[in-house]
Amino acid sequence: MRVCVRTSHLFDLRSCRCEREREREREREIELEEMEDDALDRDARIKLSIGTKQYGAADGQLDSPQGLVFDHHRDLLLVSDTENHRVQVFSCDDDGGSFVSKLGEEGDQPGQLKYPLGIAIDHDHDRILIVDRDNDRVQSWSLSEQSFLSCVGHRGSGDLEFKFPQGIAIDKHHHRIIVVDSYNDRLVFLSSIDLSFLFVIGKQGSQPGELNYPTGIAIDHDRHRIIVSDTINHRVQVLSLIDGSFLFEFGEEGNQPGQFYGPLGLCIDNQGRIIVADANNNRLQSFTHEGHHISSFYYGHEYPYAVAFDERRGLIAFTADHQVHVIGANQWLAGTFTWRPDRHRYAPSSIKQAISTMTMIRSVVDESSAMSLIPNELLFEIFSFL
Repeated sequence: MRVCVRTSHLFDLRSCRCEREREREREREIELEEMEDDALDRDARIKLSIGTKQYGAADGQLDSPQGLVFDHHRDLLLVSDTENHRVQVFSCDDDGGSFVSKLGEEGDQPGQLKYPLGIAIDHDHDRILIVDRDNDRVQSWSLSEQSFLSCVGHRGSGDLEFKFPQGIAIDKHHHRIIVVDSYNDRLVFLSSIDLSFLFVIGKQGSQPGELNYPTGIAIDHDRHRIIVSDTINHRVQVLSLIDGSFLFEFGEEGNQPGQFYGPLGLCIDNQGRIIVADANNNRLQSFTHEGHHISSFYYGHEYPYAVAFDERRGLIAFTADHQVHVIGANQWLAGTFTWRPDRHRYAPSSIKQAISTMTMIRSVVDESSAMSLIPNELLFEIFSFL
């Protein structure tokens, strides 16, 4: 009997000790997460963050945003606020990040949304295209009026049918819209004129040209290519924009540079570099247009989902948890912004200051002085690093 008591008492002590160890371990995990959050907050490469660390439903707050697109004509950033079943619009000018407007509400009626994901802007037809995932359709909204226009698609595997679609991109060369039909493991091509069905490519598998739960898509118009994240195959595939035929692939499962663990959103920057949200590795990765790894951008324990590039300002935006973070021009990847007189208003403040300083010096120096003989390009380089 005493043995049983001792044994029971020993078991209780061990249980308490294990419980205390588990509590300490959890406390250490929380401390590490807070340290990672602080590191991200202090990351000088981040120009601004939109939303709050905790999810919310008020204007300007987000709940698991999973889609992004820049409106270059209006200096706006559109965000699929997925768990809030709406799209929010934010400014992205010098005082960027402020809430502008919102569209949509939860439901399955025309103009209502249920877990919106991919989003694209079609300037030629003045419309916003939204992938309405759980309603298995694509919605079209007026860009200028931000009002509902039409929707196409319903659940299924036939023509103009979808199963939990996610990504979307616009093929300007061939006047087509490409929808990533994730659960059907295929890409669906629609006419950008009337959103009518054209054809599909892809089937489930792991061979070249086959897909297993594709999610993100981007188009390299300069090279006439489709870039698609083949998520469960942990790779990115590059296809011909003309007929969708397989060109090459890169990546494999893993956590080393150039490897993926569930790649999701992706985009193309002004240099043709491919930027991929490597979700379960908690990072963005950049690659050459040939698929060679360049560098990675880590930011703690958060999972990146969507990523977008601002052609005018050279900004890279990505969603993570309940926020959107914006990497400043030339802060991670060199050459995302190159100054020209016609682009001065979009330049980062550091470049604007360098130009102002250079202009001021030019205006006060004597034309015969040595300073006046220095080319403008060299002066700009000098003052950019001051």
